[in-house]
Amino acid sequence: MATKIVDVKVRDIRFPTSKTMDGSDAMNGNSDYSATYVTLVTDDPAGATGHGLTFTIGRGNELCVQAVKSLADLFVIGRSLEQITSDFGSYWHELVAGDCQLRWVGPEKGVVHLATAAIINAIWDLWAKTENKPVWKLLADMSPEQLVNCVDFTYIDDVLMREEAIAMLRRAAPGKARREQEMLEHGYPGYTTAAGWLGYSEEKMRMLARRAVEDGWTHLKQKVGADLEQDVRRARILREELGWERKLMMDANQNWGVDQAVANMRVLAQFDPWWIEEPTSPDDILGHAAIRQRIAPIGVATGEHAHNRVMFKQFFQAGALDFCQLDPARLGGLNEVLAVVLMAAKFGVPVCPHGGGVGLCQYSQNIVLFDYIAVSASLERRVLEYVDHLHEHFEEPIVIRRGRYMPPRAAGYSVTMKEASLEAFAYPDGPKWREH
Repeated sequence: MATKIVDVKVRDIRFPTSKTMDGSDAMNGNSDYSATYVTLVTDDPAGATGHGLTFTIGRGNELCVQAVKSLADLFVIGRSLEQITSDFGSYWHELVAGDCQLRWVGPEKGVVHLATAAIINAIWDLWAKTENKPVWKLLADMSPEQLVNCVDFTYIDDVLMREEAIAMLRRAAPGKARREQEMLEHGYPGYTTAAGWLGYSEEKMRMLARRAVEDGWTHLKQKVGADLEQDVRRARILREELGWERKLMMDANQNWGVDQAVANMRVLAQFDPWWIEEPTSPDDILGHAAIRQRIAPIGVATGEHAHNRVMFKQFFQAGALDFCQLDPARLGGLNEVLAVVLMAAKFGVPVCPHGGGVGLCQYSQNIVLFDYIAVSASLERRVLEYVDHLHEHFEEPIVIRRGRYMPPRAAGYSVTMKEASLEAFAYPDGPKWREH
């Protein structure tokens, strides 16, 4: 029997992280980590629901909430799960392009695309729960044809055609069972940003870096970009704690121009950074390419603000990045993520998704597990960001062992939040906000 979506509930959830400076960097000094939280209500007698969210940093979250409501009325309520998933790529295209008036306020970017992500990811959550699988397992178990049927190739078939994607997945099929077992036993390698926030004192940073080493982390990321002398001083502290055998990455959060990024990274090169993340405007593809050429062998990582598959296509074509940091809630949900993962595999660029925020690590663990098991079949130069904030609000919080993500076992996309947290941090009337 078909599972019909009969209602879409959407809530504005915000956490006052600005009070502790969690998430502070050169561009974002006082973030209140927030989520536009979507629940798909169905007519399933057992009460099956789908949960998804998109991440913002406070003001403006209410715009995403309204955009979800507009999209849901047109494209979600009244549809059956089976109707959607039987031709998921076409449904995704309908959602982003089926109404010209809503498309105009994107197209495929900004508030309307963030809302699209929350809806699409909730549908994947519902689908995985009906199959009693975590999303990574649902994807890994699909045939190449089923998987590619979830992708919209509009605007990217000049670099990756449907038949080519199927062939890539078939080539990766041998060894899938072995790689899956490897992940279940040993987990996926991660890196921590916990010590690197700019708002933390140098003493706190040193303490957290020392703790990270004790906990088994081999990769750590430092926020840079506000003041070069401060960046040098903090990098020196981190190298004292990490030693030189561990990887140190840096993240400027878009705060430099192209020439400034090159000049500053030539100074910071003395600390052997593995990559510089978002060294300039996230939209400046050619700027990233120029920086990459001029600071090699330091890598360039970017993508958490790249808003659609077309932008990633051009990053790949221009040779503008060494690490693909797609964001599972800025792209238009998992369908578009799949398009980017497949293009990254063709261009030989490792996928290291954006983590942190509200629920992004929860999402991204599913993406990298699928990528390793069914697409890239490689862990070379691949790590997943870990930020230790807010996971306690999820029904199945991520599990880290000695710097590695252990695969989630519960069915779904790992972002179902506890009802008590949703009630407490509802904005503006939840009790946690009435306290302020």
